[in-house]
Amino acid sequence: MTTTAAPRAGRKEWIGLAVLAMPTLLIAMDMTVLHLAVPSLTADLQPSTSQLLWIMDIYGFLVAGLLITMGTLGDRIGRRKLLMTGAAAFGIASALAAFSNSAEMLIVTRALLGVAGATLMPSTLSLIRNMFHDAAQRTVAISVWMTCFAVGGALGPLLGGFLLDYFWWGSAFLIGVPVMVILLVLGPVLLPEHRDEQAGKLDFGSAVMSLVAVLSVVYGLKLVAEDGFGLQPVAFVLLGLAVGYAFVRRQRSLADPLLDLKLFRERTFSASAGLLTIGILVMAGSQLFTLQYLQLVHGLSPLSAGLWSLPNAAGLMVGAMSAPALAAKIRPGYVIAGGLVVAAIGLGMLTLVSASAGLGILVTASAIMGAGLGPMASLSTDLVVGAAPPERAGAASAISETGTELGSGLGIAVLGSIGFGVYRSEIENTMPSGVDSEAAHESLGGAVAAAEELGGRTGDELLTVAREAFTYGMHVTAIVGAAVALLLALLASVLLRDVKPGAGGHDESADGAPQGGPDGAATTETAPDSEASKSGTALGSSI
Repeated sequence: MTTTAAPRAGRKEWIGLAVLAMPTLLIAMDMTVLHLAVPSLTADLQPSTSQLLWIMDIYGFLVAGLLITMGTLGDRIGRRKLLMTGAAAFGIASALAAFSNSAEMLIVTRALLGVAGATLMPSTLSLIRNMFHDAAQRTVAISVWMTCFAVGGALGPLLGGFLLDYFWWGSAFLIGVPVMVILLVLGPVLLPEHRDEQAGKLDFGSAVMSLVAVLSVVYGLKLVAEDGFGLQPVAFVLLGLAVGYAFVRRQRSLADPLLDLKLFRERTFSASAGLLTIGILVMAGSQLFTLQYLQLVHGLSPLSAGLWSLPNAAGLMVGAMSAPALAAKIRPGYVIAGGLVVAAIGLGMLTLVSASAGLGILVTASAIMGAGLGPMASLSTDLVVGAAPPERAGAASAISETGTELGSGLGIAVLGSIGFGVYRSEIENTMPSGVDSEAAHESLGGAVAAAEELGGRTGDELLTVAREAFTYGMHVTAIVGAAVALLLALLASVLLRDVKPGAGGHDESADGAPQGGPDGAATTETAPDSEASKSGTALGSSI
């Protein structure tokens, strides 16, 4: 059996990566900037409570629900073509959203942004998979791509706050227009086209089923996060799981399935996808409480809270960007495991934070958590994408992104339910006598509002006990998160032990057969690790 070295990326590919980083930054920013614009757009458009919720949520719902369909569509029609189409749609929808003159129009334009956003995310990642054939270079490229999410998430509140200080609320949406124009101009020049020449037709029934399944689960998890477990959220989650089961059975019977279930037979792929999903659960759950602590316990403004959150983003960037060098010398599974142990230490530090002091400890702990979770996010994503054959890069990228979305929803729902459950139990036992506030019992935000209405000594007492109850809930959540992180570290070290340093996952050149490189040219790669592709029982992906 002969092997040939994988072609290394040159200057054009690295400049192309910079182009792909722009929509990645934008998507992360767009997910956070709207929260700052809510007060001014509410005053201008006067949406109902239901309309405001749809304005906030419809974007994320459609992104999550359409990722699998769009990723597979890119494999069929071409990833660059899908990216260019999505970029044009995103730019147009951004302009329409900025100048919306009614709540209904803003909901529709946000929905269009969600559809367009679902084309951008898997397209950028799958193009990276096909531009960087060398496993070590691809790990670096995906780490840069992952870092852009952290940078975008950090820049969103800061840039949004600046624009809203000087312009109207619609200016927050116009950020996307020049970015998409640059992408449309440079994309055809710097980005190669890739598609699966053997792909069949897109199965519309499967696309609808995947949308219903993911949306139902995500919506159910959102209801759990807002109102706790109840009949309605459980019904939505069960509906999503039932449709998901039917979706899987349908894929097994199709000659050209929307989602190739054979991908999950590879231990590297399935284990990495599961680790990524549950790792994001820990990340999202911890951030839910740290951000609320900064604003509602420590009393910072949203913009100040965003500034104090920068160390977490910086830690994530350091962790993600240091991962390639570490994974070149140490098995990726061990690097991921080590990072998760570091993240567990950061989570443990959160138990040292009190309701009256601890800003420095919290910021330090957040930076340590970010540094620990960065290698997990970048290397798990790299292994998911690298373990799939090049012609399935779009589908693999979509699975990775869907796992991230589900992990985020699970983190807020599960860890949020635990923390807020502890809060409600604590405040029920410590509520000042004579105070009967349902809002204060439900959330810290409600307690802050109730304390302002009460005023005086009673209001101060309510605020004190509510902040202490919330902080204790954060402690419990941090302990649970640390335990999950340590369990994931053990699983990563066991399930990914066969992936060697510098290995990318999928063997593209074991037999020297051409696999279809840039612009359809045949390419081959050195087999990274034959053992990494073994089928076997692995950590079940939550997808």
